[in-house]
Amino acid sequence: MLTLAVAIGSFVGFLVAYHTYGRWLARKVFALDPDAIVPAHELRDDVDFVPTQRQVIFGHHFTSIAGTGPIVGPAIAVFWGWLPALLWVVFGSIFIGAVHDLGALVVSLRNRGQTVGEIAGRMISPRAKLLFLLILFFALTVVLAVFGLVVASIFKMYPQAVLAAWISLPLAVAIGWWCYQREGHLLWPSLGALAIVYGAVIVGCDYLPFDMQAFLDSQPAVAGHPLWGNATVMWTAVLFVYCFIASVIPVWVLLQPRDYINSHQLVVALVLLVAGMAAAGLNGQANLSDTAPAVAQETPAGAPPIWPFLFITIACGAVSGFHCLVSSGTTSKQINEETDAQYVAYGSMLLEGALAVLVILACCAGVGMGNLERQADGSYAIAADAAGTPILGHSAWQTRYHAEGGWGAFGLPQMVGAFVDGGANFLGAIGIAPRYAIAVIAVMVACFAATTLDTATRLQRYVIQELAGDLRIKPLTNKYLATALAVGLALSLAVMRGPDVGGQPRPHGTGGLYLWPLFGATNQLLAGMAFLVTMFYLWRRNKPVWFIVLPMLVMVVMPAWGLAWQLFNSQTGWWPTRQYLLAGIGTGVMLLQAWMIVEALLAWPRARGVLEETLPPLTHARASK
Repeated sequence: MLTLAVAIGSFVGFLVAYHTYGRWLARKVFALDPDAIVPAHELRDDVDFVPTQRQVIFGHHFTSIAGTGPIVGPAIAVFWGWLPALLWVVFGSIFIGAVHDLGALVVSLRNRGQTVGEIAGRMISPRAKLLFLLILFFALTVVLAVFGLVVASIFKMYPQAVLAAWISLPLAVAIGWWCYQREGHLLWPSLGALAIVYGAVIVGCDYLPFDMQAFLDSQPAVAGHPLWGNATVMWTAVLFVYCFIASVIPVWVLLQPRDYINSHQLVVALVLLVAGMAAAGLNGQANLSDTAPAVAQETPAGAPPIWPFLFITIACGAVSGFHCLVSSGTTSKQINEETDAQYVAYGSMLLEGALAVLVILACCAGVGMGNLERQADGSYAIAADAAGTPILGHSAWQTRYHAEGGWGAFGLPQMVGAFVDGGANFLGAIGIAPRYAIAVIAVMVACFAATTLDTATRLQRYVIQELAGDLRIKPLTNKYLATALAVGLALSLAVMRGPDVGGQPRPHGTGGLYLWPLFGATNQLLAGMAFLVTMFYLWRRNKPVWFIVLPMLVMVVMPAWGLAWQLFNSQTGWWPTRQYLLAGIGTGVMLLQAWMIVEALLAWPRARGVLEETLPPLTHARASK
């Protein structure tokens, strides 16, 4: 019953927060105005600036900020115990993450859809803009390289999910054409497309699983080649070709309808997960109290300390700096009216928190129902010990989270696999066969990760164009060249060999893992910087800022503390262990952040009640650009 009680209590808390704290922020603090002119109308070009119904933009925003973030983070953090992860997700979402996302969206809406990096130049100082953009460029390069690896790895691990994940793309294009060229309604075509996607799940499981590695091994020209014969590399290359195309075409062609379909897919998956969790909780199959510790007394060998790393490990699901890029990079250009901001930004963050709660329960109570192993015939069965007895409860959780090899052995397959296994067990409690249950969860994860991947590519294009404009590198202000640079850098990094593990070299296609240890702290520091921009916006207008001060301090202090630990820890720190690439970039990021905070402190005393410099008037050419 504890499993079900935790879920219900969390969901009720999110609903109450939306209608109380979220409403206060929207009406009293930001004073959202339904009659205000928004960038989607003021700068409409039907490519990036497109007025969009709030249900559709909600789908885009949610699937873009979610990705695998609220899955991977909680799936790791529960090794400290489920209670710290749960508390951080619930209270972080309500008082930090949702405030961060709403603030970034509103500030961008009132600055012609500019990104927070651009806005920092006028709110704080011109140098702050350049510093922010450089941090964004680095963070997005890592996001692209790693999320390319994530999606490619999912396709490699779960070939039965490939058909359903890719079939959604032509369906989305057809729906986009129907809705925006023929002015058709979006809901029913989207639900029809979702039915086709789930039909493809069955076909992918039973008839057309696409195993890229098996296909490459059957081709004499590339079989055994460390690069071209590597399924992860090939999937990554295919994904980045897709990202280039998806990031330069109008948002209504693919991005909006695809994300709308994915939002419905999430609703279906959440309903199934909640139903399965309720059934498993009521019949005693899923027992949170007997499976995983509320607060762990021991952790895997080599694992980092809970303080401050809990606040870095769980980003999406509680608060993530990447969200400010989505809010100000793509969503603000599609909001139809200001009052939609609470629904889209605050509401999406709370829904992401709800997803993170389900992930925590799946990775604890769900995993306790047994770790699923694929059999030779393609079916799945619960792992058993040498005597053939199924491994259940705390033993199953220990097997997953305290495996031989310690912390270093807990990689991407284990992170994603913990949620997929646990979620599939929940679905099994309502009668869904394991092979279909695993495919449903894997397709959801793959589609969410791909959404974040192509959105991040579009955001990186904006950042490169902004940097190119400031640094007077005219060729890179072209969207095609800027996108090519974004994709090229990420692909080059992604297909490299990753860092050695235990003296053994990783294969090609794991290069993104070189810089992955930097991403957590950098991403969360970015949230602190976004809070700083929002606080200056309110401070200059004599609006209350007390509710932002503590969240901003948390998102500056905790990530900086974590990054300092990674840099200087005597046993594993990057400087003591001579990992000079990580150490150099990490030190550079800390210095950039410190410099930006100094800029803010210098500007703060003069900013109270003093409006920033206004944007130049729009010319016809600029408005239609």
